[in-house]
Amino acid sequence: MTNPVVAVEGLTVYRNDHAAIQDVSFLLDAGTDMAIVGPNGAGKSTLIQSILGILPRKKGLVQLLGQSLSRSGQLPAQVRQAIAYLPQNFMFDHRIPMTVAELVGLGWDSLGICLPWAGHKARRRAIQQALERVDALHLQHHLMSGLSGGETKRVLLAYCLVRPRQLLVLDEAPAGLDVRNESEFYDLLYELKQDQGWAILQISHDLNMVRRQCDRVLCLNRRVLCEGIPDVALSPESLAAAYGSDFVRYRHSH
Repeated sequence: MTNPVVAVEGLTVYRNDHAAIQDVSFLLDAGTDMAIVGPNGAGKSTLIQSILGILPRKKGLVQLLGQSLSRSGQLPAQVRQAIAYLPQNFMFDHRIPMTVAELVGLGWDSLGICLPWAGHKARRRAIQQALERVDALHLQHHLMSGLSGGETKRVLLAYCLVRPRQLLVLDEAPAGLDVRNESEFYDLLYELKQDQGWAILQISHDLNMVRRQCDRVLCLNRRVLCEGIPDVALSPESLAAAYGSDFVRYRHSH
């Protein structure tokens, strides 16, 4: 029996002297796409930021790829390198004249290895292959500041692909995209998950997408209200518990 990619037990995180999430426990297995859903203020971003060691936890245990996250948020380098995180808003200083290839190359450089000349060839090849995989090779010499929202999301996925990853964490990564680009992003993400064998932990407000593409759903409102396959976790009863009965009536009336 293999270890889960993510194991969380009794996780409690405080923000401004109150419990943002309390006693959260769940497992995420390899090759599984799990969506975290819940109303605004439910603690979804707090949960993933604590799992990644960005926010400190009050109590509880977190394991990533079989390694325990320390109280200070530290993990072995090989574990950190196997995880990619795409935040809701990618903050980039447009005054920096960085090309697409240079940004994707940062994912390779984070290996922390001084590469000889032969290594530079491998680096360039990895960048081009990653961009080709997301249909963005034609953008490699473009400046990041000139990209559209959809192009930027594809480049960020290429950053994740430039070397092997086991876990991809998304905090509403398609935010800001129009309907067409959001659909294309999720279709590409699904293809990459199948191809790469990624485990995916993502926050989403698009319940139709979650029902269509995700394997598991964690319904959260400071505590775990329900966890299971979409048909169970997105049942009217589960949604009413998380969002309120008015939300369920609104969805059924549309």
